Amino acid sequence: MVRSVLKYPHPLLKQPTLKVDVIDSEILKLVQDMWDTMYAEEGVGLAANQIGEPLRIMVIDTTPKRESPPVKLVLINPQLIEAEGHITYREGCLSFPGLSVEVTRYSKVRFRALDLSGEEKEYQLEGFPAIVFQHELDHLNGITFIDRLSGLRRRLALEKYGKLQRQTIRGEAD
Repeated sequence: MVRSVLKYPHPLLKQPTLKVDVIDSEILKLVQDMWDTMYAEEGVGLAANQIGEPLRIMVIDTTPKRESPPVKLVLINPQLIEAEGHITYREGCLSFPGLSVEVTRYSKVRFRALDLSGEEKEYQLEGFPAIVFQHELDHLNGITFIDRLSGLRRRLALEKYGKLQRQTIRGEAD
């Protein structure tokens, strides 16, 4: 089922999420809803709190970008182990429709997470998939991509986002 994506400044986007203790039918249904929502919104990643569920779950599918070998993952309770290098990339976010900003992140990450069967696995990603992972991990920690910007760049991004939101509201009112 496609769910609504929470838009900034919804308070749930700023709250750290809760660890998943049991992977049951509700969690499996939530993950399917996350896939459905992410694909409907044409995203490459989605965190559970972006659809109103404050749980440490993310889905990633970088296939549509064709920038690197494709990665498709469900990650439950992800934990960053190691990171190195830096890469700057123009990111967008489903919770900030229409806004894109350049963010510097690690170029290579190593992390562990549970898969849908509850098995803990270790992963290593680099390039675009590493960026998507870090973007979604930030969501799970109550951090948005604009929080990664310096004061002036953040203010300008928020002004642009506000303008985009006003245009959307005016467009819907017409």
